[in-house]
Amino acid sequence: MTWIPTTADEQKEMLAAVGVSSIDDLFTTIPPELRLAGWDLPPGMSEMSVRARLDALAAKNCPGNICFMGGGVYDHFIPAAVDALSSRSEFYTAYTPYQPEAAQGTLQSIYEYQSAICRLTSMEVANASLYDGGTAVFEAATMSARLTKRTKILCLPSLNPVYKRMLLTHTANLNFNILDVPTEGFESQLDGAACLIAQNPSFHGDIADFSRAAEACHATGALLAVSFYPISLGLLKTPGLMGADIAIAEGQSLGMSPGFGGPYLGIMATRRAHMRKMPGRLVAQTQDGQGRRGFVLTLQAREQHIRRERAMSNICSNEALCALRALIYLCLLGKEGLREVAAQCHAKAEYLKGLLRETPGIEIVNKGPTFNEFVVRLPGPADRAAAQLLDRGFFAGVPLAALGAGGPNDLLVDVTEKRTRAELDVFANALGKLKWN
Repeated sequence: MTWIPTTADEQKEMLAAVGVSSIDDLFTTIPPELRLAGWDLPPGMSEMSVRARLDALAAKNCPGNICFMGGGVYDHFIPAAVDALSSRSEFYTAYTPYQPEAAQGTLQSIYEYQSAICRLTSMEVANASLYDGGTAVFEAATMSARLTKRTKILCLPSLNPVYKRMLLTHTANLNFNILDVPTEGFESQLDGAACLIAQNPSFHGDIADFSRAAEACHATGALLAVSFYPISLGLLKTPGLMGADIAIAEGQSLGMSPGFGGPYLGIMATRRAHMRKMPGRLVAQTQDGQGRRGFVLTLQAREQHIRRERAMSNICSNEALCALRALIYLCLLGKEGLREVAAQCHAKAEYLKGLLRETPGIEIVNKGPTFNEFVVRLPGPADRAAAQLLDRGFFAGVPLAALGAGGPNDLLVDVTEKRTRAELDVFANALGKLKWN
């Protein structure tokens, strides 16, 4: 512990105060195989050497590979204006607006983002954003529990298994009863439930209309929370029109690159009647004493602002820069542009499905309509297929067995507007020529 400026006697005194005899005793709760083997760090490097090392590491990436991976993160085209505007120093270096009077520009951008999300989802109120799609599912569950004073949470099979895992993790210390229920027959479980959580399109790409599910939920006093894919709303029925009480999403597809897992954007919108139980921040428009338009933080119902037991969430911030990128993206595309992007995603996915149906040994698992993702069943293990195709310049898809969401031969394939006909033809051909022996 030589980097801590304390003497040996001082260390002994501190160890005695906490009731252990050595520094190693502080780490006994950590399994030996997970402990750091040692602190034998290499010597420092010059700036030139560091750059050379980082360049060598970056060269191991595959930036030129053609991407067919989805499952919640998508390779959409990002207009240059999104980077150009969101990287302006006024936005890029702005701190969380604890002092609204000094951050009118940031507050206005959040207000406009909230307005865009309401229009996108057909909901009445949206918050200033959450961390990502997975934590948005958790926040929808806890919000439903606050509104209904119930703790039974029902999850349909359509929900992303990663989001389900995050929900279980975040509620591990809460008295929640989280149950998986079937798509057909879930109604029998609704009595005493806080909410039903569904996803459209499903994790496997299937399209559904949860309007009847909303009616069934409301008949028993439960709420319906729908996790949606933002781009799909260019074509599909919105959560609001389905009758959902809470709409949640991962906003990465709205102007953010896959970026090794983040930062991303959690989207949440709800009905006006529920907004006082909504977590996070909400920016409102007002007028000052001279009648000038202004923007203020309101309904900051978190631990910092009100009594802890009445707090809606412990969220201390929001993804304001990511929300700004989503706003710019939506404004650049507009209603017709979003519809065009969605239409291209769907049409190109259907084209690839047609090619793969004609490929011997490959089965399309989805029986109903899909948006831009679908599951293919291969003649051999999907992870082997992905590894082989990686060497041929493709990110082939998501092997589902690793997520517990399919068999060993099942591969989740995604198609966005970026994929060309030539790329789809080459990919289908490569998938059909894989060696399984």
